[in-house]
Amino acid sequence: MLNDVQPIPREQRHLLGFDLFLLWAGAAVAISEVWAGGILAPLGFVGGMLAILLGHVVGNTPFALGGILGSELGVPAMVSVRLAFGKWGSYLASFLNILQLIGWTAIMVIICARAGDEILRALFGFSSPRLLLFVAGLVSTFWAFLETPWWKWMERVAVIALAGLSGVMTFVALRQVSLGELLRLQGEGSLPWGAGFDLVVAMPISWLPLVADYTRFARNTRGAFWGTWWGYFVASSWMYAVGLVSALTTGRTDPLPAMVVLGLGSVAFAIVLFSTFTTTFLDIYSAAVSLLNVLPRLRQKVTVVLFGVLGTLLALVFPMERYESFLFLIGAVFIPLFGVVLVDYFVIRRQKVQPEELYDRCPPIVWEALVSWILGVGVYALFLKVFPGFGASVPSFLAAGGLYWAWRRRKGTWS
Repeated sequence: MLNDVQPIPREQRHLLGFDLFLLWAGAAVAISEVWAGGILAPLGFVGGMLAILLGHVVGNTPFALGGILGSELGVPAMVSVRLAFGKWGSYLASFLNILQLIGWTAIMVIICARAGDEILRALFGFSSPRLLLFVAGLVSTFWAFLETPWWKWMERVAVIALAGLSGVMTFVALRQVSLGELLRLQGEGSLPWGAGFDLVVAMPISWLPLVADYTRFARNTRGAFWGTWWGYFVASSWMYAVGLVSALTTGRTDPLPAMVVLGLGSVAFAIVLFSTFTTTFLDIYSAAVSLLNVLPRLRQKVTVVLFGVLGTLLALVFPMERYESFLFLIGAVFIPLFGVVLVDYFVIRRQKVQPEELYDRCPPIVWEALVSWILGVGVYALFLKVFPGFGASVPSFLAAGGLYWAWRRRKGTWS
């Protein structure tokens, strides 16, 4: 694999749509997504499922569109940001993306360590969360270190195994209640529906700043778009639903403890481990790629190890009680940012880009894009605080993208 930010030649692109389906399905089958589904319990079953399905439709669409920039231009996500924001603007986006990816790495290894420790303690009376934390960080870093030729086969095996294991987890979550009782389950209403919707949208959006890192290896754009869209939609909606049902029926955000009680502790432990590895390696690898956008002379494998270590160390102190706030922060930053990027590429440029516009002819910074982004962040914060029942994701996306479009049209800077 190339270790710089130059476009991937067509002859070196080898991922099929099915490979990307498995890649993003593997990323979505994660205990972090089950936990996020549990946060929606105050909405009740019907309200929660509505938020899950609509939130994934809304979040998955720009997520998969971002993948088109990778499949058509052959460049990583943060390099594609240069089109709208300029080179220095993309450096700012890269820095923020690196921070969120290190945070995600920490969250994933914490969840793995906590869940794995609870299972091992119940099965064998053994408890060592810090040991599990370091094992999760080490294996995830190693997976990222192997690079894409290995990902295709590792993901195929891991995702097929995870699908079977998750089927057992789903059965355990649903066995507590009949369908009729499930439909009647009400939440206590402490979470506005719009805020719950934003929490769902934020999950696929958290992958948007790195989706092109993988679709740049796709053989064709159609397969890249639909493989990405459906892979994440199916698996993430499934995991959210499992978390929602578990929280409504047992008061816990995941069904793993119930699996242990039923004698399925080894299955629960396998889910924890495999789901951590298939998700966390993406965060580590893309943090390294984002840094290469700023410092292309660095060696990619060195940066992979660096961010694997940083994420694992952060896990020692990361406050998991701020998980919900972390998701909102991701939405506030990256939804308006890619509102600008996607409007620039699909509406203004109409997907017509010369390679020099990413490199030699790339301006240092595009102020219209930066100001539009900042405005979009402000709109997200305003709606989240003042109109939480409405939802902040769509208004912030439209505000940032719309303002940028208006400025570019006024200046006549259509490509």
